[in-house]
Amino acid sequence: MTTTSDQSQQDLRKAEWKVRTELAAAYRLVALFGWDDLVFTHLSARVPGPDHHFLINPYGLLFHEITASSLVKVDQDGQVVESGNLSRVNPAGFTIHSAVHMGREDAGAVMHLHAPDGVAVSAHRDGLLPLSQTAMLCLNHLSYHDYEGVALNLDERERLIRDLGDKSMMLLRNHGVLTAGKDVPETFTYLYFLMKACEIQVKAQSCGPTYLPSQQAIQTTADQSQALGGAAALTWPALVRLLDSKNPGYAV
Repeated sequence: MTTTSDQSQQDLRKAEWKVRTELAAAYRLVALFGWDDLVFTHLSARVPGPDHHFLINPYGLLFHEITASSLVKVDQDGQVVESGNLSRVNPAGFTIHSAVHMGREDAGAVMHLHAPDGVAVSAHRDGLLPLSQTAMLCLNHLSYHDYEGVALNLDERERLIRDLGDKSMMLLRNHGVLTAGKDVPETFTYLYFLMKACEIQVKAQSCGPTYLPSQQAIQTTADQSQALGGAAALTWPALVRLLDSKNPGYAV
């Protein structure tokens, strides 16, 4: 006979496996798009349930190798709660991700990259410019955080979450990009738009002087961007189909 407690535990395990599968897929999609940086940078997701645990990659696996079962479960202090064959996690990754998960209850997932175009725009004096429709869709969602060195200092967490505020995208100056959303599909969708905007800007600026749209057009596009995260309902199933055709095997 299944008790209510047993059923609740089964439901939590099922919910956790769904998050694990989505996060593993996101890691492999990052590799597929060429945004990875060997074994560095991280994507994380909150584990469903009351324990304030989250999932992050084991330090040492390439992103295209990540599977649902290889993800490491850690608590808000960075202590490993559950792991597969590899249990080491990157302390710098913990600093950044724990800051957002602890400071933003709505942050079900957090993604951080060192992809060249994102780093280039983060190092540009003016940051992300409204040079494309994609960039203009990002601007209202974007914040900035100044570089303080490799993120090993736990004191930086307070400043990082202060700078993120209620935004879903961040340029970490001289460092890279970060996105946060309610779940993995939404957070990856924000990541795609931000990375695409940075890629376009780098290419546009390499061609010579750039042309800016009117302030009215910029504001109109910003107003139209409020539901940008909702695009995940269309983008994520398509991305999973792409991944299943290119690099299956993540859901194990």
